[in-house]
Amino acid sequence: MSKAILLFLQFLALGFTSFGGPAAHLGYFRTVFVEQKKWLTESEYSQLIALSQFLPGPGSSQVGFAIGLKRMGLLGGILAFIGFTLPSFIAMVALASGLIHLSGNAYLDSFIHIFKLLAVIVVLDAVLTMSKSFCSTNTTKIIAVLTACIIWLSPLPFIQVACLAGAGMFGLWKLRSTDFDDSNKQPVIKTSLKPNLSTLIFIALFVVCIFNILPFGELFSQTFVAGSLVFGGGHVVLPLLQESFAQSVGQSEFITGYAAAQAIPGPMFAFASYLGALSHENAILGGLIATAGIFLPGFLLILAFQKNWSELSKRPNVSGVINGVNASVVGLLAATLYTPIYVTSVMAPTDMAIVSVGFLLLRFVKLSILKLILVACLIAIAGPLLAMI
Repeated sequence: MSKAILLFLQFLALGFTSFGGPAAHLGYFRTVFVEQKKWLTESEYSQLIALSQFLPGPGSSQVGFAIGLKRMGLLGGILAFIGFTLPSFIAMVALASGLIHLSGNAYLDSFIHIFKLLAVIVVLDAVLTMSKSFCSTNTTKIIAVLTACIIWLSPLPFIQVACLAGAGMFGLWKLRSTDFDDSNKQPVIKTSLKPNLSTLIFIALFVVCIFNILPFGELFSQTFVAGSLVFGGGHVVLPLLQESFAQSVGQSEFITGYAAAQAIPGPMFAFASYLGALSHENAILGGLIATAGIFLPGFLLILAFQKNWSELSKRPNVSGVINGVNASVVGLLAATLYTPIYVTSVMAPTDMAIVSVGFLLLRFVKLSILKLILVACLIAIAGPLLAMI
């Protein structure tokens, strides 16, 4: 089987099973691509997270795209995106078309609940592992704890970005490395940074979408602008899309789609696929246009900045920023682990027992994520059967 097909199938499997939102997705990616497949080092992965948090767009999808990009170039990034997004796209377009209902089916409800518990396990493992790598000093531990506390106490839309920016500024001041690269003691090369084609395409598309002068319509313009302005995660996209779509699709349908986007696996930005399907006479075509519009800005920005980010990270001042941001990311994941992941998933002592045993299997028995998913599927099937006895 070719390398491209294997990459696509790996992300497709994650697209079917990655419940729990962006933080959970980052946990799944780290478990699969850092721990198990070793496509990236912990440091490379943390840099991708830091970059995605500072750029607008769907953070976890940008990280997945960047992993594919590092693995196989642009083709790898595209295959990673299609694989990870395809299940949620199909579900949201089918929902908009009235072909499926996400509640009322005992087995479907059981699968969703069990995979939410799996998200708790994966994110907990990611927080503990990343804390060892990026919170090795008292200063970085304090940054992580402060980030988590601020996010818990101030659940404002841009608070995550503010915490990361603050940690980066502190890192610039206190966590700078020396003028030499630690791995080989050679002077860090000062590279010049220039705008590239991706930057120019992003700027051009943003301008024409703002003025809605694209020949293929308002739907792409609305979603592209929304995708260009979303900082701080998937939930922040709600008010931006609400302004454009709530009246045209109906308030009730809008809220139904938003709730469904949180219940299914994969990226929350697939909510745009639902809105596009409702807004266009051809549901599939509308879903495709809206999906392209909402995701494209983030991917263009990853293409524009990924190489520069890698070069910048070698500079002493920037390495200090990255050290601060990495510590803050650990706090961000810890905060998200509790709310919304834990509080919306663990509802009973039985759930806590499943999480505990699952964490033991992943962390200490070293069960692969694929085998853990198979175990989760068996538990999900067994639940409704036992209830019938």
